[in-house]
Amino acid sequence: HMQVQDSGGGSVKAGESLRLSCVVSGLDHKDYCVGWFRQAPGKERESVAALGRSGTFRYADSVKGRFSISNDNSSKNLTLLLHLQMDSLKPEDTATYYCSVPCQYCAADYCYTKLTQQHIGYWGQGTQVTVSS
Repeated sequence: HMQVQDSGGGSVKAGESLRLSCVVSGLDHKDYCVGWFRQAPGKERESVAALGRSGTFRYADSVKGRFSISNDNSSKNLTLLLHLQMDSLKPEDTATYYCSVPCQYCAADYCYTKLTQQHIGYWGQGTQVTVSS
């Protein structure tokens, strides 16, 4: 069955960068939409970015121009490796970030709306991102 493993969090200062990674294994094909959502203490889950079918993208307004999601296509077996490059980080980006795989054969706009729904798809264990001012 599918397994999702995310990594790459850390503590940085405002303006610095981090790159999160997500490995999705146990697949029978590679046409899955993958994205990230985040949750800060005391706040609701918030979708951040999604990469869907045919290379479609969707980003939260709060991260547009700063975050970039990409698919590392160097993997030749049935494993997905994606990255979330986070630049110009702000203290309000502090949260636990989760890689999420909510659907297959789906475009980013639809996938983005499903990232935070736990009963749909699979999540990674989460990785902490802390940005200090």
